[in-house]
Amino acid sequence: MTAFDVVIVGSGINSLVCGAMLARRNQRVCILERNSVLGGCIRTEELTVPGFKHDTLSTLYPLFVTAPHYAQLAQSLAHYGVRFENSATPTGVLRPDGSHLVFHRDRERNIAALDAIEPGAGSAFARAMAGIQRDSALTFGLLGGEPRSTATLRLLGHHVWREGLDGLSTYFADGTRSCRTWLERTFHSETIRALFAPWVLHVGLSPESALSGLMCRLIMLTLEQAGSPMVAGGSFTLVQAFEKLIRDAGGELHTQSDVESVLVSKKSARGVRLADGREIAARTAVVCNTTPTQLYGRLLSRAPVRPDLLESAKNYRYGRAEMQIHLALDEPPQWLVPELGKIAMLHLTDGLDGVSRAVNEAERGLLPAEATIVVCQPVAVDASRAPRGRSILWIQLQELPRNIRGDACQRLQCPADGLWTSSLAEAYADRIVERLCAQIANLRRSIVGRRVLGPHDLERLNINLVGGDPYSGACDLDQFLLWRPSSAARGHATCIERLFHIGASTHPGPGLGGMSGFLAAQAIA
Repeated sequence: MTAFDVVIVGSGINSLVCGAMLARRNQRVCILERNSVLGGCIRTEELTVPGFKHDTLSTLYPLFVTAPHYAQLAQSLAHYGVRFENSATPTGVLRPDGSHLVFHRDRERNIAALDAIEPGAGSAFARAMAGIQRDSALTFGLLGGEPRSTATLRLLGHHVWREGLDGLSTYFADGTRSCRTWLERTFHSETIRALFAPWVLHVGLSPESALSGLMCRLIMLTLEQAGSPMVAGGSFTLVQAFEKLIRDAGGELHTQSDVESVLVSKKSARGVRLADGREIAARTAVVCNTTPTQLYGRLLSRAPVRPDLLESAKNYRYGRAEMQIHLALDEPPQWLVPELGKIAMLHLTDGLDGVSRAVNEAERGLLPAEATIVVCQPVAVDASRAPRGRSILWIQLQELPRNIRGDACQRLQCPADGLWTSSLAEAYADRIVERLCAQIANLRRSIVGRRVLGPHDLERLNINLVGGDPYSGACDLDQFLLWRPSSAARGHATCIERLFHIGASTHPGPGLGGMSGFLAAQAIA
């Protein structure tokens, strides 16, 4: 049996961060990936036409470059070829009537832009950002630490000492309010509301979800401070750098290595068994970057697991599905509003109600009539992604049903079994591209390549994206913070000694920041 200090199942961002942090502490690491390539949701491929580098799944990394471990890893990653490109205009919004708003990495410019649309809105935004910054120690401490720990208790105690019990109560009352509540109380302009509201989709929430108001403000602060960092040359460069870092420290990374079970002896993880029968021992710990369904339903199916954990894993809920459309263009997109061509990632939506309506339709099993269109323009940030004079559009739709009951427009024929098919995904993509053609004058004639990835494709690419859910589980309050993945779980440690659970299904949830891998590495080393 081959032996390592730590064996990590899965090779997504959390696994790579965990492996790198452990390697820096002289732990010999083995990362096992069931697919033919490393990286989980980080891939770069010529999906459409040779020479066009598409980030197949994830593409921007603001949460990664602002995470505490990035400061420790940045120099090494740069040594192995990682360079982040950025944009002065990380986001913006375009409504069907042409009204629009551009968000900058400059507070004063944002205040002025908001005030130009609605007098006083800039000051209201500044107050909201100041509130987030004032409570940043508590907020980032809760999101960046183990919720069930003495450190968290000390953090809460310090806040009570500073603000009193009433202050702590006010903090949580404000923090659990919805994005809709914050936007309707703060702004009257539909265009301003439309700028902010779609961002809650990127953390698996809706404008009506508890916590969505806080998460929306946190995201806007992060975008303002960190922008829209994109890996020069393609996101997979980041995976390659992590791979070299871990290998050079004596670790190993293996693809096409499907882990069948965690080996448990005397209620302690001792290694893993692969589907081909090979066994790999772990002297210190086993780390699983999986969903609760996979961990408890498959990898620990023969282990002595508490009944409440098995039940909670069985009841774990997955969220809405996503699909992507990748377009290769033989010329830069000519937006009817020219300044939008410089934005890293913008949203096309009617506004707050439009986002809510699309989410509601998706949650009722319908293909939304007018989904929020996320458009990333990689070439506006990193010119190396396409041949000179050409461009790429990275399009994401986050308000889709995992199981389809019908079409809100009653135009598309949906399968009787409710399952996504490639033909349906292509037909729905046609609807989205038609909407974009109304805003980009040359889009129809400039498309030289197209690739559509439906929810079924996403799950095929990454087993953790169950039903096409890009966030590996619904992020509602009962599956967030203390309760992610469930109230029965106790953080990243598990009921099996020396076994740790990481990934988007665990605290602090999705976002490609690598925080759960970092927290597990801290607990192990």
